[in-house]
Amino acid sequence: MTGDVFRVRVYYEDTDCGGVVYYANYLRYFERARTELLESRGVDLKRLMEEGIFFVVAEASLKYRAPGRYGDILLIETVVDRIGPASITVGHRVVTSEGAHLVDAVVKLGCVGRDMKPLKIGHDIMKKLTVEG
Repeated sequence: MTGDVFRVRVYYEDTDCGGVVYYANYLRYFERARTELLESRGVDLKRLMEEGIFFVVAEASLKYRAPGRYGDILLIETVVDRIGPASITVGHRVVTSEGAHLVDAVVKLGCVGRDMKPLKIGHDIMKKLTVEG
């Protein structure tokens, strides 16, 4: 996987009582990384929201390999794997700044309108996401 990389510092609030990253927090990290990826490719999420176009998580699959810990610097690598007519599938890989491989994930986003019904992804968005940034 060679995609955009988003850095996250693990704070105490991100961990359980043993200093290990709480498993669900990876979903938050992935959301931030996807937002950074989309924005860096010129997809203006705020403008899309104002127009009534939203990306929602339809599926998420995570494989935990090793624990992240308080104080770690995590590198969240994010890549667009597939773009369908109304969905985007994104891959994520989490490693520490020392190179320890922690988590792999695949997240499928659905494109929906205000009524939460599927919308076809516009050609302009598809073009921005298929061109390497």
